[in-house]
Amino acid sequence: MHIRVINPNTTAGMTATIGEAARRIAAPGTRITAVEPAGGPVSIESHFDEAISAVGVLDEVITGEREGADAYVIACFGDPGLLAARELTRAPVIGIAEAAFHMATLISTRFSIVTTLGRTGIIAEHLLEQYGFRHHCRRVRAAEIPVLDLEADGDAALNRIIEECKRARDEDGIGAIVLGCGGMADLTDTIAAEVGLPIVEGVTASVKLAEALIGLGLGTSKHGDLAFPRPKPMTGQFERFSHLTPAR
Repeated sequence: MHIRVINPNTTAGMTATIGEAARRIAAPGTRITAVEPAGGPVSIESHFDEAISAVGVLDEVITGEREGADAYVIACFGDPGLLAARELTRAPVIGIAEAAFHMATLISTRFSIVTTLGRTGIIAEHLLEQYGFRHHCRRVRAAEIPVLDLEADGDAALNRIIEECKRARDEDGIGAIVLGCGGMADLTDTIAAEVGLPIVEGVTASVKLAEALIGLGLGTSKHGDLAFPRPKPMTGQFERFSHLTPAR
């Protein structure tokens, strides 16, 4: 099976980190293609960034449809463009936040999220409400590090994340911690060893869920609101989306 892992930002180093983490966890025979859009924000830290990046996510899904991808992972914790991406394909499309929330509830009755910035923590709170997980999450915590510090100052960023995870463990009355950024995909084992709680990371969780859905023969429903978009003319920079038709 072929899983296309989409980093919605345009930082190639982060795409490589995400791809490596996905390949490590993937089952034998699963092919991982890690990609980022040709244009967009170098990191995603606001509603504005998410809105811009969602267009690049859709471009990557359209490309994946031409290449016959079996599933897609949107590797940003805001899950940008998730429902729109699901409209474009019959294949499963999994956002890393939704995947991590599901996984955390299977191993604990309460979890906390440790993310990068306080403002993105608010976005995570919105997703908890949207997905129906708010009562499972005790607290959304921010290490207050910019996303790109995970690449540029990795040791310092890791230490801040571990410190916040330990506070969550000691203060929140939880059984597990969810890491709230796709750029943390390679940190799970190190953090778990330091903190002593199950650490759920969305990229790897999404890959395993994608494999399970493919194995079960389950794809995105084309009945109701996730049906293929109605073909229509579009203008300006979005003309390339005019008269979209399913690739398969």
